[in-house]
Amino acid sequence: MAEQQQSDANTKMRGGNIPIDLEAKEYSNEEFAEMLRLYDETLKGITEGEIVKGEVIAIGKDSIIVDIGFKSDGEILLSEFGDSPQVKVGDQIDVFLENVEDQDGQLVISKQKADFMRVWDQIKSVYEANETVEGELIRRVKGGIIVDLLGVEAFLPGSQIDVKLVKNFDQFIGKEFPLKVIKVNKSRRNIVVSRRAVLEEEQTKRREELLAQLKEGDIHEGLVKNITDFGVFIDLGGMDGLLHITDMSWGRISHPSELVAIGDKINVMILSYDQEKKRVSLGLKQLTPPPWESVEEKYPVGEKVRGKIVSITNYGAFIQLEEGVEGLIHISEMSWTQHIRHPSHVVAIGDIVEAIVLNMNKEEKKISLSLKQVEPDPWLSIEERYPAGESVTGKVRSLTNFGAFIEIEDGIDGLLHISDMSWTKRVHHPNELVKKANKIEVVVLNIDKANRRISLGLKQLKPDPWKELALKFTPGTVTEGKISQVLDSGVVVELEEDTEGFVPASQLGQPELKKPNEGFKVEDTLPLKVIEFDKEKKKIVLSVEEYLKEREKEEIEKYKREHAPKPVTIGDMVSEPEVLKPEEQIEAPEEQKAEPPVEPEELAEPPAVEAELKTSVEAELPSPETEAAKSKEPSEKTEQKEPVKKRGRRKKEPLVEAKETTESAQDVTEPKTSVEEEIPSPETEAERGKKSSKEKELKKPAKKTEPEEKGD
Repeated sequence: MAEQQQSDANTKMRGGNIPIDLEAKEYSNEEFAEMLRLYDETLKGITEGEIVKGEVIAIGKDSIIVDIGFKSDGEILLSEFGDSPQVKVGDQIDVFLENVEDQDGQLVISKQKADFMRVWDQIKSVYEANETVEGELIRRVKGGIIVDLLGVEAFLPGSQIDVKLVKNFDQFIGKEFPLKVIKVNKSRRNIVVSRRAVLEEEQTKRREELLAQLKEGDIHEGLVKNITDFGVFIDLGGMDGLLHITDMSWGRISHPSELVAIGDKINVMILSYDQEKKRVSLGLKQLTPPPWESVEEKYPVGEKVRGKIVSITNYGAFIQLEEGVEGLIHISEMSWTQHIRHPSHVVAIGDIVEAIVLNMNKEEKKISLSLKQVEPDPWLSIEERYPAGESVTGKVRSLTNFGAFIEIEDGIDGLLHISDMSWTKRVHHPNELVKKANKIEVVVLNIDKANRRISLGLKQLKPDPWKELALKFTPGTVTEGKISQVLDSGVVVELEEDTEGFVPASQLGQPELKKPNEGFKVEDTLPLKVIEFDKEKKKIVLSVEEYLKEREKEEIEKYKREHAPKPVTIGDMVSEPEVLKPEEQIEAPEEQKAEPPVEPEELAEPPAVEAELKTSVEAELPSPETEAAKSKEPSEKTEQKEPVKKRGRRKKEPLVEAKETTESAQDVTEPKTSVEEEIPSPETEAERGKKSSKEKELKKPAKKTEPEEKGD
């Protein structure tokens, strides 16, 4: 039944009632074999690994379809045709058949491989023969540039672009250069080319030609290739030479870039050539004659010249007279009057100045110049402008411990010594009477033209008042004075008309005082009597003691109360323990008075001796000694007292004898013959120290006598 139905269906498909046999063969065996033969003939010209012709039949967005006459078409990426593919439908191109059928059954072909295979033999022959070939640099990639070499892409590394380092690759894009093939790999289709090898070969050829004709003294044109701090490298055409900075100019230059720039073409002279090291020394200044050849004629000694300050040192300034010719203005030749500490205080680099030629040494290329001698020396006519005794007005420029410097004209100073500031007042520092930058009137006392010094005086503006003072302050005159200074040896008092006098400590009317500052202070007013007036030494010695001798008891007691000694505090005992030692010696005799074994007459002897010494002013006045020497005496007396306390009452009698011996020794070693020794003189601490050391030496024998008397 089923077979019958299938038969009916076949009949219908054949169109009606005509039966069709689907299982019947369409071609006979002979016909099928003929068709296979014809197909095989179409594939005879296609072989893998060869270049074949193909026709572009379609162009897509990223690829093109190529018919090579095979059963299937091949596809090639557009990137294989370059950045701007110039291909259209119908073009005949050569392609490389890599595989007739891949895993997807597709034909695998390549345009780049076809191009590489076509020129491979030519590139290989160029590489083996070390020949050059033209190539166009088409695009930049990492590390170098892609080159179109005979239709295939080659790689040009960045290090092979030029003989020097290239930072900007883009400047070479689109240009053609002769190149050398330095590496090939057929399996990887890798070609590496070099432009540097071509340049080095050309450079070597030019160097050989240059060396063959190179001679010292020849002038060649060169290109500035590089600039350093020490010179310039010049490309002479195949070989570099060094133009040192010292051979660039006869004048002074700080850097080669002041004269040349990279890329400049300049003429240079061959100075020397080292064949072994292949080095060439060049010169630029040698193209012009040396300027020192005619320097004596241009700048004779004594002539005034004009130049520019080009350098300043600690000892002077260098002035450029012309290019290559410089002279030195020494610091001592910069000013007649000023003491120049550094040349930069007078001139600066770039200044145009005039100077006088003092000396010239052509062999050593040295010229000595003077800036100050352009003007006449002002000290030559100083005596005519400022004769001695004439008053001038000047400005206080500076103050020192010994005086003040007064500028009487620009650059000329005179010294106003401290001793020439006041007739009557003892000036300790110039700032007591004059101030810096103030203008004052002074008198010219003396001019030392040889040493360039001027002595000035301030007190000489007024007559010497000591003639009149001699009449006002004769010995015995009663007056008043205000304390202006308290010293260990006495007090300085200010009298009328700005006159000062001195009151010795023994004449202050307070014998209980150890130091004047214990009962007197600055600004205290004292009643005084003149006891000595020395016109020659310009000093007045006064006394309160002599004044009080003629006064009532009430006035004397009032004075003693006002200037009574200050009470001793714990702070004084801690800070100045040596002050208590004299008090202990004073109290010791009082304790001895209460002891029965000691006779009162012996105890009264020390005060009696002191009373005799005080009757004469000359014997009482202290010699000028230091505080250390003064403080040493109480300590010596204390040392004598301390053993007495340890030994008990039986040994107190020798204390009186020891004290008398000590005081008598002091009378021998410290004679006080005049009131002048108590007046403080304006001496330095060093002088006082010397006096103190001498006094200590004088006191040493007195110490040696004490044990002898005690032993007796």
